[in-house]
Amino acid sequence: MKITRAAVAFSLVVAFVTAPLVSDAESTAKVRKVGFLMGMDRQPKWEAAFEKGLQELGWSKGQNITIEYLSADGDFGRLPELCKQMVSRAVDLILAVSAPETAAAKKCTDGLPIVFAIHGDPIMTGDVQSLAHPGGNITGLSQMHPEMAAKQLDLLKQIAPGISRVAVLWNATVPTKLEDWKQLKPVARSLGVELLSFEVRGPADFDSAFTAIRQEHPDALLELGDPLTVAMRKPIVDFELKEGLPEMYTHRQFVEIGGLASYGADRTYMFNLAARIVDKILKGAKPADIPVEQPTKFEMLVNLKTATALGLTIPQSILAGADEVIE
Repeated sequence: MKITRAAVAFSLVVAFVTAPLVSDAESTAKVRKVGFLMGMDRQPKWEAAFEKGLQELGWSKGQNITIEYLSADGDFGRLPELCKQMVSRAVDLILAVSAPETAAAKKCTDGLPIVFAIHGDPIMTGDVQSLAHPGGNITGLSQMHPEMAAKQLDLLKQIAPGISRVAVLWNATVPTKLEDWKQLKPVARSLGVELLSFEVRGPADFDSAFTAIRQEHPDALLELGDPLTVAMRKPIVDFELKEGLPEMYTHRQFVEIGGLASYGADRTYMFNLAARIVDKILKGAKPADIPVEQPTKFEMLVNLKTATALGLTIPQSILAGADEVIE
């Protein structure tokens, strides 16, 4: 059978007319790539909350978005290397969990959008110009809440009314923790509590800090949370239980593995909110124009099993106000 040029031309016209129409948006659509940079060990609840937030906004993993999760597993010195890996994989945006990750991302990128999820104080570190007008290529959510440490000390005193000497464990390399320490002093005086400062700067400092705390014989412990102490949560909780000291934490992860109590921002919810900021940027908004948000939800956890082991009876007022009681 001989096929004429006219027949070929006709078939091409038919194919063109009957082919499904493709919108401009579909023809230019591409899979966006987000780098999720974490200094501590990976936190499934935070990741799930972030992915759920993206899904609620129309993003689907493997279809129109991919997420590259890279964790330093507590070795924060690896963050620059991990960030370079993300850049080499051509991510469109970096979700930097907190201040250390943001600092690493700033150094290894040039104008790439950066969104932090639980930064301590982005103004103090110079990551943004102001909360309302971040400027530059960085924005996100801040845990900045000056009264947090004071609230934790007050709750600790309510849980263990007999305490008079409290050891405060904090990362001296983080400027916001120094501010927390300063603001604790007048609150401690009003509560009739003496504060004992124990500084750490890296994982290697904790054993000596524990030895120093043991020598001072405090009645209780207060941990001023930051990525380093969260990464070291297991030895901290083990020390609390071994020494029989009531301790108040900033992050729920401590209580989930046996710590007594925690009070702080609902960080799982903050990662859900971070997805909204990421969505805006991926759709064309500039980080400089997106105000930094602050926590609106806080949570308190109490571990009754640990309270019993420490010989404490948790006041009903504390139990009634707790968001979660672990038995």
